[in-house]
Amino acid sequence: MNEDFTGCLLVWCGFLNSWVNGIPVKYNLGPSLSSRVDQRAGDRARSTSDRYAPRQTAMRATDVLLFSLLCHVAAGSSAQVNISRMLGQQAERVMALGEWEERWQQDRIGFHQPTVHRMLEKNLDKVLNGRTGVRFFFPLCGKAIDMKWLADQGHSVVGVEISEKGIQQFFEENNMTFSEEPVPEIPGAKVFRNPEKNISLYQCDLFQFSSSIAGRFGAIWDRGSLVAINPKDRKKYAALIVSLIDEDCRYLLDTFLYNPDQYRGPPFFVPDEQVRSLFGSSCNVELLQSVDALTDRQRDWGLDSFMENIHLITLKNSSATK
Repeated sequence: MNEDFTGCLLVWCGFLNSWVNGIPVKYNLGPSLSSRVDQRAGDRARSTSDRYAPRQTAMRATDVLLFSLLCHVAAGSSAQVNISRMLGQQAERVMALGEWEERWQQDRIGFHQPTVHRMLEKNLDKVLNGRTGVRFFFPLCGKAIDMKWLADQGHSVVGVEISEKGIQQFFEENNMTFSEEPVPEIPGAKVFRNPEKNISLYQCDLFQFSSSIAGRFGAIWDRGSLVAINPKDRKKYAALIVSLIDEDCRYLLDTFLYNPDQYRGPPFFVPDEQVRSLFGSSCNVELLQSVDALTDRQRDWGLDSFMENIHLITLKNSSATK
């Protein structure tokens, strides 16, 4: 609840209290209405005690209701302040692209999963929504085995990754040949393709990628992308993702909740409220699952709680919502 609502609620409390107790109302209601309110309040003040007592009883019940409402307002404000404070803990955290490339060169890629992600498996039917041959987009794809798994089912895959080593390892570890060619629209960028599986992986800065290069997509699997980019870039990231969404796109987003006082990231803390703030103006945001994902890896980071949330995001008023 916002401050305007809180103010209105308090004014209403004043009116109700005046009505019950027969106190003249001194709000600026205009001369005509104010005189009528004052007159009625004066009449009530002169009423008998047997008429006055039920109002006091009603007021006591109303007090309880108003107290509950005000507590709700206060709790909402407190929660919002707490979320803002927690986001502030990581707001200035910056990982340069070179740091990510260095991790790949040093094989410090604990974020890579050697098997298909369980949340993609579990929610694939919701993403496909009865469709076949869907174009999937993988932001910050790494060498995710999920890409081959989807390609084996007849879907096409486009990924973006800063590390050339990660892209080459994907093809080599899955015994796939690939071609390599420059991307004219992005200086220094390359695209690696396997036409048999219809997989194209772009080696470039994600923020240099656009729909003019590879079109729009019918599905997006965002695992380890929003939670990896620098927190200050999230609005820019959301704008990019929305620009890549086709009308029937179903966007599966994986985020994490933990105490950022205990760990500075990455992966970064992304509360549900921020997901809705980033995408809610143009998209429907549905929380599909929230699961306890705490393992020894997160405990080594100093965390005692680690939740994984899966959201399904679709354009408002689109066929993907049906």
